Amino acid sequence: MIESLIVFAVSLLIGAIGIYVGAKVIVDTEDYTYAIITALLGAIVWGVVGFFFGWIPLLGPLLVFIAYLAVINARYPGGWVDAAAITIVAWLSVLVVLYVLALIGVTGFEAAGVPGV
Repeated sequence: MIESLIVFAVSLLIGAIGIYVGAKVIVDTEDYTYAIITALLGAIVWGVVGFFFGWIPLLGPLLVFIAYLAVINARYPGGWVDAAAITIVAWLSVLVVLYVLALIGVTGFEAAGVPGV
């Protein structure tokens, strides 16, 4: 149980790094704590919407992703386009971080708070 909590916490912090970088690049916002809370809210929304609607072929994953984008859109200035851009930069940033960490044997290749990673 403790190991699972540690993995979740570390994954959440890595996911927050991606959101932080995305927000910095797209809307020039620098607050890592805010990114952590956003990643946590995003992970919760992703999980809840995925539980109820994720099973619907094609539409389910789209609804889950739109719900995640809605969290980013609500938490950061700009609109839906900026939210999508933050998400793309976050996803790419987390891929780079996880790739480096996996290369040196520190972690696996997943993170909470950024979907699809």
